Amino acid sequence: MQQDLFAASDTNDVVRPLAVRMRPVTLDEVIGQSHALKNGSPLRRLADPASKGSLTAPSSVILFGPPGVGKTTLANIVAQQSGRAFEELSAVTSGVKDVRDVLRRAHERLVAEGMETVLFIDEVHRFSKSQQDALLPSVENRDITFIAATTENPSFSVIKPLLSRSVVVKLESLTDEELRRVVTRAVADPKGLNGTVELDDSALDDIVRLAGGDARKSLTILEAAAGAFDHQNDGTAALPHITSEIVSQVMDTATVRYDKDGDDHYDVISAFIKSLRGSDVDAALHYLARMIRAGEDPRFIARRIMIAAAEEVGMAAPQILQVTVAAAQAVAMIGMPEARIILSEATIAVATAPKSNASYMAINQALADVDKGMIGPVPLHLRNAPTALMKSWGNHDDYVYAHDEPDAIATQQYMPSNLLGTQYYHPNDRGYERTVGPQLETIRSIIHRDDPPASSDQRPADR
Repeated sequence: MQQDLFAASDTNDVVRPLAVRMRPVTLDEVIGQSHALKNGSPLRRLADPASKGSLTAPSSVILFGPPGVGKTTLANIVAQQSGRAFEELSAVTSGVKDVRDVLRRAHERLVAEGMETVLFIDEVHRFSKSQQDALLPSVENRDITFIAATTENPSFSVIKPLLSRSVVVKLESLTDEELRRVVTRAVADPKGLNGTVELDDSALDDIVRLAGGDARKSLTILEAAAGAFDHQNDGTAALPHITSEIVSQVMDTATVRYDKDGDDHYDVISAFIKSLRGSDVDAALHYLARMIRAGEDPRFIARRIMIAAAEEVGMAAPQILQVTVAAAQAVAMIGMPEARIILSEATIAVATAPKSNASYMAINQALADVDKGMIGPVPLHLRNAPTALMKSWGNHDDYVYAHDEPDAIATQQYMPSNLLGTQYYHPNDRGYERTVGPQLETIRSIIHRDDPPASSDQRPADR
């Protein structure tokens, strides 16, 4: 159905939510997103009435960003300012039939009246491939100006043919200063609270903090706080004050930006792992808290901590892997909320441990050689010889049993001949590896004492 989000009677307007009443009606009224609204940007060009019928203006735009940054508002403003009709569908409730009905109306409107249509689809990532495919002919023929909104990365959630025909506009969470402007404007604006309350600075700070970059959330909190007062005022009484205490009564938990199936999931876990690697225990605990508060599966977090123990700590403190394995088992047995303590302990153990990626690099380099075909035959003396025939081939001949040698180290060839001299593991000088390094030099010198001199076609000893 064709909609105008900004059209409302005066009677109905006062009962609409504050966030709806405060929606901007022009691009110049939008707070934030300056990078997406600069002169010459796709949205500016589409909002220009001269863009109608223009082949230079984009015909398809995908607005990608978190909730509460104005995706629906921007789409409606583009339609209103440019003089196009506006149709909206939600991917949650609409099917292919709904899409085809809207496209048919848009085509008939274009033919009969010469009026172009903005088709706005919210949460387009929830559309199936067939639903997205149904849009392609109308987008290709410019029967519609297609604007979609998604909180998920369109690279993975929008089909490639539609993505290739679209301009992706990335929208950002509002900054604290931008949220302050949103809230203070709503307090004073006649469409908002019309100056019927006063907002303490500390309460404003609390609203901004709790909103987490979400303009709609900030206005929802403000409206709830203002609703704590009786606004009957004869003009002589002092205006009611919204204080931190009132804000805390209506909203005591901050909005956590986290979509367990989207970019937030990957961004936060990436930051968590990099903080562990960088030994910033406080940052690691911060990202751990964000994942816990957002309801991330604690078993997933525990698995990532185990991986970090092997990849980032490795042989510098090999006991840390045992700690994280025990933590993962305890998390699975105990569950939340107590599992948060175990996850915290494992996080702190990994973050504060000495770091070495030598084990990680060693297996990667060994795998790279195998992938390149550098495998070589196993030396005969290392081969198994369970039968007389295999013994006749020379299998196991001249093998030296290491335990019969001093320090249980035998001088003999273990590596295939074409890889003689190759070293994969290079311990560093941190933690336990400070001890391993000198020991390994001694061990290698004994093992390779009788190795033939390296020829020109053999690998260098140290890469």
